Amino acid sequence: MTHAYVVDRRAKSATSGLEVQTPVTVIEVPPMRIAAVRFYENTIIGLKTAGEVWAQDLDPLLSRRLNVPTNHNEGSFDRYSGLDVEDVRVIAYTQPKLVTGVPKKVPDIMELRIGGGTIPERIAFAKEILGKEVTMTDFAAEGTLIDVIAVTKGKGFQGVIKRWGVKLLSHRNSKHRRESGNLGPKRPGYVRGTVPQSGQMGYHQRTEFNKKVVKVGENGAEITPKGGFVNYGEVRNTYVLVHGSVPGPTKRLIRLRDATRAPKKASTAVPEVTYVSTESKQGA
Repeated sequence: MTHAYVVDRRAKSATSGLEVQTPVTVIEVPPMRIAAVRFYENTIIGLKTAGEVWAQDLDPLLSRRLNVPTNHNEGSFDRYSGLDVEDVRVIAYTQPKLVTGVPKKVPDIMELRIGGGTIPERIAFAKEILGKEVTMTDFAAEGTLIDVIAVTKGKGFQGVIKRWGVKLLSHRNSKHRRESGNLGPKRPGYVRGTVPQSGQMGYHQRTEFNKKVVKVGENGAEITPKGGFVNYGEVRNTYVLVHGSVPGPTKRLIRLRDATRAPKKASTAVPEVTYVSTESKQGA
């Protein structure tokens, strides 16, 4: 994370029209590549995969993740011409080899739905982007709201005090202070799931809703602090500044999507960024 100065454009804010310091998270977003187009048909038990068409000249590292079909071409779409297609999606994969701060090289795969328009229009669009790269600017622009999905930092097995923040027991307690006072009433004859107890803390998938895209840039050197980001290094690809924090530690994969719970009157104006801190984060 770092901080930036952004002009406050909220009309009723006490700092309206002034520069305010804003915490931002820097996310490196190298382009994703479309590997295949997948068709779905509707059955009595729901959507069912009808078939796929894979692109050619894919990243050789993708074969470390799964067996990549090599006998598909443009004519492979003809076999699904008479099919009653209900939904069209694409299989996209990341390119971690472009990120120098991450030692990982094997791509991650995810499925993306093609929305908007009729089924033939969606199929035509899927054909157009098959085998090509999809960048951050193709997905969202500055000022829009997005949802951030990631796995939080793992804390391991923790006690009830740290995990749930319950009050410490009295120092006159007969056993220990850092435990729950009781597990509930005698009836019902079981412990309810609402009772705070010890267990796994962290390393859960969480979604942060309505995070504003403050800035999207191409040159990572303009926001990389002196000495690089702690435990990461330099940003060399396209980056995005997201208002506030996001789940998970440095170098962990993050998924971005369109905001599903965006407020109706949410402003989509492009934020006016006047300064992004590039001072050292090393504590020097």
